Amino acid sequence: MKIQKINMKTSNQKEEIQDLIKSIDELRIPQHIAIIMDGNGRWGMKHGLSRSLGHQQGVVVLKNIIKSAKKLGVEILTVYAFSTENWSRPQDEVTFLINLFEKVLLKEISEINKEGIKINFIGDLAPFPENLKEVIKKSESVTKNNKEFVLNVCTNYGGRQELVRAARQLAQKSVAGKIKPEQIDEKLFESELLTCGSVNPDLLIRTSGERRISNFLLWQLAYSEIYITNVYWPEFNEGEFLKAIIDYQSRNRRFGGIESLPNESLGDSYTI
Repeated sequence: MKIQKINMKTSNQKEEIQDLIKSIDELRIPQHIAIIMDGNGRWGMKHGLSRSLGHQQGVVVLKNIIKSAKKLGVEILTVYAFSTENWSRPQDEVTFLINLFEKVLLKEISEINKEGIKINFIGDLAPFPENLKEVIKKSESVTKNNKEFVLNVCTNYGGRQELVRAARQLAQKSVAGKIKPEQIDEKLFESELLTCGSVNPDLLIRTSGERRISNFLLWQLAYSEIYITNVYWPEFNEGEFLKAIIDYQSRNRRFGGIESLPNESLGDSYTI
């Protein structure tokens, strides 16, 4: 009951959301949003609940944010579900998370497919139980032809590990004579990443106030706009999501260049 009450929208909240929606520029919606869903356990303890219930509430929030993102016209959502460092958490919490992944997929995959969502799991799945790997494989297979929206779930994922993997694969190809070292450029390197074929995130959202990217998409976030909120993930509702979009739209994305200035002696622009 406690979780349900916290989720209920007041009339004031509904009015706030409508006002926020009016402030959105429909022509400047980020194509790809990445989210570090942080603060589940702390939210649970804050409300006198277990960390596990915090993770459960986090799933509810993710479902709502997927709907909001899809409705706004976002094309890709990439979420950090389980990092390579999360194995160091207490064993009972790790076990709960693994079981939660399987339970949620089994329950939601039919609806995910019905909504035209393609789901991808990014990371090293080898350490997970066989039953979970089978459910993941089936989920990806069932939704592989969906084109309305892409949901990337980073599971047992680490940015440094991904970069080492890409470097190792390129080195092996070089030793085998398939490529020459001088052929390796950004485009070729990117082709070996787990996110190959996807555009890089326009916006990174991190909840709970932590000001770091925690080994998440180290290559892909090079020019992403970053939005940090003190709100714990289980409290991150549609209104908070819209605030992140509005903040993103207030930015001037220069990708290393500068704005054109009137009477600029160096010409229209230059890059740094």
